[in-house]
Parts: sequence; structure tokens; C-alpha cells
Amino acid sequence: MFKRVLALFTLCAFAGGATAYAAAKLSGKPTAAETPFVQSIQKDLMTRFPTAKDAAAAGYTRYTNEDDTGAISYVNLAWSSADPQHPSQLWYDVNGNLLGADFSVLQKGSPTRPSIWGVSPQRWDDFSAHIHYVLKDASGKVTYGATSVKKYTAAGGNADSPTAAPLVQLGKAKNAAEVQTVFLFPKLWDLIVWVKPNPDGAFADKNPLVHPSPTAEKGM
Repeated sequence: MFKRVLALFTLCAFAGGATAYAAAKLSGKPTAAETPFVQSIQKDLMTRFPTAKDAAAAGYTRYTNEDDTGAISYVNLAWSSADPQHPSQLWYDVNGNLLGADFSVLQKGSPTRPSIWGVSPQRWDDFSAHIHYVLKDASGKVTYGATSVKKYTAAGGNADSPTAAPLVQLGKAKNAAEVQTVFLFPKLWDLIVWVKPNPDGAFADKNPLVHPSPTAEKGM
């Protein structure tokens, strides 16, 4: 989830990372105006993407470890969610069961928080651009990581067209062959929604019905 990525940002210590909206924090429970959106995506996404295998078959790629909410994130690199049927990310528990989704709107061309689908603009978080990567070493061990655009470009990288070489230069990878995936996470507005029923509300940071594994948030 993307509140989950807030934790990831903290771990990676990004300069100018995610910033919370200055307005008073809303309840995690949807308002009457937001309920139709929540109900529609819960029904739709649970039908189309109930497991991580379904997400992978639809072009979503895993790019994080399990976080402290119990979520493992998959992204399709389509950063503009044209409608509620097109989340930019899906998140699953360690058993591959769907937990929730992120919807996103690029800030380029959309300087203010979105006001769409009946969802309050205050629900949308502000994320700065950064680089994500997935490594796989000779032993088969997979590592999920991230770095700032500033560090990546200082190592000779082009954030708009990232390649493996700067990660080697930064000491993130031993060689280019280890780099399975590298991509730019652009500056955007992000909305998280629990698809799995959540007593604290579909927009809550965590779900008391989800119990992270003992290794959650380790190894990032």
C-alpha cells in the first residue's frame, strides 16, 4: 500500500520525500459520498485480481518487501489511473491474497490534489520522484530497493530512462546482470484503498485484520 510506501520513504531517507496533506486528517472510514467508490473497487478488484498471480498475469510486477502493514506491493508502471478500474498498484499479503490498491495521478499537468470519484482531495498523498529497483544475485536471492533521483543522476543515470549501470556505480548492485528491474516512480498524487474489509475504514493506514509476518519491513 502507499501509506506503506511512506514507511519505505522513511527507511530510504529520501530528501523531499512524501509529505502529508496539511489539512486535518480525515477518518479512515469513507463518507457517504466516498462509499460508492469504495464498494465498486472492492467488488471489481477482488474479482479480477484476488491473488498475486492474477496481478502478475495482468502485468503488475512486485517491487517491495512486506511492510509493517503486512502489504507487498506490485506496480504496473501506468501512473495515471484513468478510472477506478485501473489502479497503478495492488498489494498482497505474504500468502498472495489481495489487500488493497493505490490509484495515482501525475502531478505534471495536475498541480492540485485530484477531486474525482467522489473522494475527498485530502485523501490523496503527495509523493516525490525516486528510483526503485529489483536485484537478483547469483544465488537467486532477490532484493528490493530504492534511491533518490539526486543520487541516481549523480551516478550518471537518466531518471527518465533508468538503466542498471548507475546502480552498480552506487554500489547497490555488484553488476548490471543482477538488476532485474529499475524504474522511475514519478512525482504524483496517490490514493490508498483497502480492498480487504477493514474495521478502521477503507482509507485507514493499517488493517487490524491483517497480521504482518515476523519478517515484515526487514531487508528493505
